[in-house]
Amino acid sequence: MRVRFRFAKLGKVRFTSHRDVARLWERALRRAELPVARTEGFSPRPKVHFGLALSTAHESLGEYLDVDFREPEAQELDLAALPALLTPLLPEGLTVEAAAPITTLDISLQQAVTSCSWTIGALGLDLDAATEAVTRLLERSEVMVTRQRKGHDVTDDIRPYIFHLAVTGPIPGVLSPSGDRTIAPAGSLLDAELGTQPRGLRPAELLAALEPPATEGRVRRTHQWITLDGTRTEPLSVGATSTAYAPARAS
Repeated sequence: MRVRFRFAKLGKVRFTSHRDVARLWERALRRAELPVARTEGFSPRPKVHFGLALSTAHESLGEYLDVDFREPEAQELDLAALPALLTPLLPEGLTVEAAAPITTLDISLQQAVTSCSWTIGALGLDLDAATEAVTRLLERSEVMVTRQRKGHDVTDDIRPYIFHLAVTGPIPGVLSPSGDRTIAPAGSLLDAELGTQPRGLRPAELLAALEPPATEGRVRRTHQWITLDGTRTEPLSVGATSTAYAPARAS
């Protein structure tokens, strides 16, 4: 049986890399003594499947992980109890919010997610400058940028990846305790929905495409979106413990 977990990544743990978060999850599953299925061969590994990687230093309200459990032991699992069981075994800031079985296994999380919603700190742009920069960007029919892909520079049009972009408020600057220098400049908060297929648009790449460009501040992924029966939804809602949850198929 495959079970999907939803978890948040907030606070200081945001500086933990995606690879290290995977190791933390594997350790928590082992400490919980859950019947996790393992690969075969000389170096068996737990069968865990992560969704889209979250950049180091970014926060998230909705990350996802699929775990395969052995049969018949899996039938004895109390799914409703798993979030409370696993959260104390993870570092502070990693909070398990939901668990539900997956009934359709023909598409991975990475393939299913078509866009992500973000709140993005755009430092160095006040409200007026940010509003003008966003307006100019959205008015363009194409936005050509050069990005790194597998060690090579590739020029892409990122405009089709910008599903939504708006300025939502100011960000105050941060002074040192003595008040004699600026630790972080003031800026503006952006609300964005960015496409992920066939290649995702990163918040830093979006900020670099603004005119003038902005420096990335605090970034939080608020939602990941899939399409299920023609409706945009999340891979798993908070608190879900359905016994027959089916993830989206690509559409």
